[in-house]
Amino acid sequence: MTEAIIAIVVIVVLVAVFLAVRSGRERKLEGRRTEAQELRETAQTHDRRAEREQAEADRQAARARKAQAEAEEKSAIARTEAVAAQERAEAAEHEGDLAREHHERARAIDPDTDDPRDHDADDRLDRTDDPRSQDADGDGAQPVDPSITDRRPTGR
Repeated sequence: MTEAIIAIVVIVVLVAVFLAVRSGRERKLEGRRTEAQELRETAQTHDRRAEREQAEADRQAARARKAQAEAEEKSAIARTEAVAAQERAEAAEHEGDLAREHHERARAIDPDTDDPRDHDADDRLDRTDDPRSQDADGDGAQPVDPSITDRRPTGR
């Protein structure tokens, strides 16, 4: 009977060791499961943060592209305006030149002008191109009117 008791005790000890090992393994597995679950949750949190950051980066890049496009558009408008301003300045200068020419010509042909420098118009202005200024023989020489050349100030 002692042998039977020893056998029962050995079996009980083996079962206890087996249960203890199995329980330890289960606790270890459960601990690993818990750790894995926590890591998954942390990973999901990081995924969401990464998605938010990427979305913000995409929005910021889009804003930068928009700002760059607006700057390029403004630059193109500025270049266009500069060219238009230059063209207008040239046109204004041309119109001013034409106005001066017409004023000079008007002074040159106006018999009522008292400005003595206007009477030297034949020296400054070549009117032989104008068919109205041709004399009877067609040589373009203008008859000199002594009353015009004599109107110069005498220096008094």
